[in-house]
Amino acid sequence: MAISSGALALLLAGCGEQPAPKAVPVTPPAAVVKPADESRRFPLKDRTGTMVVQEKLLGHDFLPGGNVATYERGAKKYKLFLIRLGDATKAGILLLDYKTRLKDAKFVASFGGYFGGDDGKPVFVFSKNEWLMGVQGLEQKEADAVAREFAGRL
Repeated sequence: MAISSGALALLLAGCGEQPAPKAVPVTPPAAVVKPADESRRFPLKDRTGTMVVQEKLLGHDFLPGGNVATYERGAKKYKLFLIRLGDATKAGILLLDYKTRLKDAKFVASFGGYFGGDDGKPVFVFSKNEWLMGVQGLEQKEADAVAREFAGRL
């Protein structure tokens, strides 16, 4: 079977070098910002210690790193926690994520936060500007008073 010269020319033209596909730029993953030591933001009264947690604050996979301060007042032991998120929107989103974690979450209108149970401990969590913060280990009335002082420091 003979191929005409025109068909051969078309066939050979289609076999020419194809342009290389354009390289898609690869965006490197965003650098994880390690939390800074924010100890100065925690009240001093009854404080027994502070620590910077690099990731999974309070042992939760959904929480990034932040700061935790421990307190003792008489027989009561509790913690304050603080996470800097960069902007108020991120803090608000993380607050709603935390709300879904709380057992019997109750909205606290005066703070725009939530009170509920978390792994058998009472937790009051709220956001202020770029911060997610909270009190773990105190019942709502006591947590509210402690949280007011804590929020006033930011």
